[in-house]
Amino acid sequence: MSKIDIVLINPSNKKQMYGELGDSLAGIEPPLWIALLAAFLRDAGFSVAIIDAEAEGFGLAETLERIISYSPLVVGIGVIGANPSASSTPKMPAAHSLLTLIRDRNLSIKTFLYGIHPSALPERTLQEEPVDFVLQGEAFYPAKQLLSKLKKQGGGPFNIKGLWYKNDGQIICGGWADIVTNLDDLPMPAWDLLPMDEYRAHNWHCFGHINERSPYAIIYTSLGCPFNCSYCNIHALYDGKPGIRFRSPDKVLEEIDLLVNKYKVKNLKILDELFVIEGERLEKICDMLIQRNYGINIWGYARVDTVNERILRKLRKAGINWLCYGIEAGSRTVRQGVAKGRFEEETIRRAAQMTHDAGIAIIGNFMFGLPDDNLQTMEETFALAQELNCEYVNFYTTMAYPGSKLYEEAVASGRKLPEDWIGYSQFSPEILPLATKYISSADVLSFRDNAFVKYYKNPRYLKIIEEKFGKETVDHIYQMLTYKIKRNILKKGTSK
Repeated sequence: MSKIDIVLINPSNKKQMYGELGDSLAGIEPPLWIALLAAFLRDAGFSVAIIDAEAEGFGLAETLERIISYSPLVVGIGVIGANPSASSTPKMPAAHSLLTLIRDRNLSIKTFLYGIHPSALPERTLQEEPVDFVLQGEAFYPAKQLLSKLKKQGGGPFNIKGLWYKNDGQIICGGWADIVTNLDDLPMPAWDLLPMDEYRAHNWHCFGHINERSPYAIIYTSLGCPFNCSYCNIHALYDGKPGIRFRSPDKVLEEIDLLVNKYKVKNLKILDELFVIEGERLEKICDMLIQRNYGINIWGYARVDTVNERILRKLRKAGINWLCYGIEAGSRTVRQGVAKGRFEEETIRRAAQMTHDAGIAIIGNFMFGLPDDNLQTMEETFALAQELNCEYVNFYTTMAYPGSKLYEEAVASGRKLPEDWIGYSQFSPEILPLATKYISSADVLSFRDNAFVKYYKNPRYLKIIEEKFGKETVDHIYQMLTYKIKRNILKKGTSK
């Protein structure tokens, strides 16, 4: 007899994904999608536990022993992180190793995978991984129905929307799961099942108070994205289609109240793919934050074409200290090639100026190696980043993540992709960015790494940082630059 119905696991391969950066610079973020599923299943009457191996620093053996101590009926492994696109596929090696251990110990435990990667490649995942089930899309309903069937009858046949499995060697396709249309029907994440003392904000989020990165939490106020950029795979987390759903302001503030009052959270990330969409709902959230005056450090995502002076001033008054803009490329032609080119460069400059005038710091997301990139267009991207002088930049190399249109195009055309899933991690030695139409993967990666160092050593940038955040933050940036990222393809080269 099982002691518990289900254990949900956030597997750990942080060292593989981040190298030395994971020890002190990278954030340690709560596995929100695991906490959401745990709360949903608990509300349905099942007993649930969470093992956050990444936050707790558990190796494979310790994770397995924790699983055994619960004697669960089912183990569900979440292949997704708080940066959904970039932290899904690179988690697959950790998930594979844990599933292999469970299988080799001959434990009578059923297993399933969910998240962006298995949703994007359900058939391949079932073929390659020692797993019983894959949940495609939003996992709430299929996980609940699967647990009910396993508890009542111990096995199949299963006829569950969103559930993929094997039957006598034949793969049974469950298609996409239904999404939860009214997000207020979802319970609050199971924060009580997480090691809340272990989480910390990203280093840049706490510029000016770099030693106060905890306690930290993340929330969502909406799920999904109405846009369809070809490099993004976020839609595989839902039903494979663009769209956005919203929580009510009352539910959002109820959760922030809990995080601040019970867990003493000081730093908060709003996970929404696009938080700043002006309208009555955003206004109300801001008004409620202003009224409560939490004094916490908040950041979220916006687009340069969804902001104006008035809403930016209100966001700042509400405690939003940072906004992240996905600018991606300096060339409109390059942006248009990935469905991100509807705005002009002047819109980018205007949004950045308005944001700084409102007293909000900017995280600029830029990508090198988009399909139409060459060395000149990447120089244009870097020049734009330097001109905007964002308080922090993420310089990404373009990856054809499973679930994205870029991945489909790369597979169809026979483009070279990473041999192993860890090769999709931005900071792993095994990374293999997508080659462009004009330059190689190695060219893209070399440009990115050099641009990162040049940006953070720029005297104009460091001057602004010292004026805004103090010398301690400048010293921290110099320390950050001492970390050297290993890059295998820069040692041996690669070809287009």
